[in-house]
Amino acid sequence: MVDAHQTFVIVGAGLAGAKAAETLRSEGFTGRVILIGDERDHPYERPPLSKGFLIGSAERDSVFVQRTAWYAEHDIELHLGQPVVHLDRVARTVRLGDGTTLQYDKLLLATGSEPRRLDIPGTELVGVHHLRRLAHAERLKNVLAGLGRENGHLVIAGAGWIGLEVAAAARGYGAEVTVVEPEPTPLHGVLGPELGAVFTDLHSEHGVRFRFGTRLTEITGQDGVVLSVMTDDGEEHPAHAVLAAIGAAPRTALAETAGLTTAGREQGGGVAVDAALRTSDPDIFAAGDVANAEHPLMGGRLRTEHWANALNGGPAAARSMLGRPVSYDRIPYFFSDQYDLGMEFSGHAAPGSYDQVVARGDVGKRQFIAFWLREGRVLAGMNVNVWDVTDPVQQLIRSGREVDPEALSDPSVPLGSFLE
Repeated sequence: MVDAHQTFVIVGAGLAGAKAAETLRSEGFTGRVILIGDERDHPYERPPLSKGFLIGSAERDSVFVQRTAWYAEHDIELHLGQPVVHLDRVARTVRLGDGTTLQYDKLLLATGSEPRRLDIPGTELVGVHHLRRLAHAERLKNVLAGLGRENGHLVIAGAGWIGLEVAAAARGYGAEVTVVEPEPTPLHGVLGPELGAVFTDLHSEHGVRFRFGTRLTEITGQDGVVLSVMTDDGEEHPAHAVLAAIGAAPRTALAETAGLTTAGREQGGGVAVDAALRTSDPDIFAAGDVANAEHPLMGGRLRTEHWANALNGGPAAARSMLGRPVSYDRIPYFFSDQYDLGMEFSGHAAPGSYDQVVARGDVGKRQFIAFWLREGRVLAGMNVNVWDVTDPVQQLIRSGREVDPEALSDPSVPLGSFLE
């Protein structure tokens, strides 16, 4: 039975928002919980969109956070297919696209991020895609299958995680793939030049063509349909479909219009929150992709766009909304699957923040753990086709202990020994 003494509103029905709603109920909150999403689908997880669902190994129903009936069973009021168009902090209300106005006592912004758009001629042509939503993945899955049947060409702008995962999926369907990337290696901003070559070799072995140091300048078409792309080196490449995978931008428009403090682009953008995930308004919180948080462990501000941050950040924000003590210090974590390579990455090592990369295992065989160090202390670790090491890697990061790089690179030295 819901007690309407308090109303908590969650704007954003993705993983962070859904897990926040779940946590409010599991923590004993008996007031109204209203979950608002601008998509018509019930809350779902995004990793399968470029992994299992896209390659056909996972069914559509597997992506959803909860059963459809779960929300009614737990008295979660859903407003799906409705964007929030206005936030009034004085009146403590939000207005939906259909004109509905809802009052709140506490508000959580879990508005996520949106794909960055290519700013070049030709983006209006049929065959230009983005991948962020379930509907995007459904369309792209059909496109990749069609390209495979017809020996068609996919051009991907961007060699980040989404670009590479889609490249692997496309090759699995038999499509021809060209990846255009301005940096000298894939994942350059995440892994640096030291490890990016691992992914160049992986994809090249599977027939992906890379064009490093170049950008798309135009998408050309015929009868309104994609035909080819031009790059800034003057080359023309055949294309029957184009994927823009050039990153994502936090969806901060609602917060900005309401006058909430946001982080600068040099800090990663997003809605600025403290370690309790509280914004500059004490009754408004933010979690997931949109939140730029003071991180007690990593130092400074950090905005993380990955699944684990939504999974853990939503519940942390819910507890903070309930007045529980919260210091959100989770180690950033994400994973990727490409062909026969599986990897997990923990920590944060921005370009220029580390002075050494150490690997233990066989990099050439793609079975290793890499560590990013600064002054002998582990900032981040990535395990590639090596499993059950995430906990000790994260403990190493959290400890801040100085380690011997030579010993760290030796597989015969147990990781646990660095924590004794």
